[in-house]
Amino acid sequence: MAAAKNYGPKRLVVGAHYGVMDFIIQRITAVIMAVYTLVLLIGILMMPAFTYEHWTALFNFYVGVLPVGQILATLAFIALAWHAWIGVRDIWMDYVKSVGVRLLLQVLTILWLVGSVVYFAQILWSI
Repeated sequence: MAAAKNYGPKRLVVGAHYGVMDFIIQRITAVIMAVYTLVLLIGILMMPAFTYEHWTALFNFYVGVLPVGQILATLAFIALAWHAWIGVRDIWMDYVKSVGVRLLLQVLTILWLVGSVVYFAQILWSI
């Protein structure tokens, strides 16, 4: 009986999908952040004056009863946090060999990112 061939196109690929989903999510979140950055830049360039009232108007505009400015900013910030989580998690997995230290760093990263999102939402939605 011949040994199984573990290379080439017929190899058995199992496991965590080798990062394809993370790759796709990184690209989607990057596009969301890029589009939001362009929208924000256009809004800043179209401001008649750079005052606090005009700055808050960028995040506080409505379409009908829907707070579009706050929704877009929240979506962009969540995309930023998700993008950062994937990148930092990969750094911890690649360079921290001790499982205990890696787990601690990942938990601290999650706590920091969740805290950042909550703090962001608290500030933005109180405008």
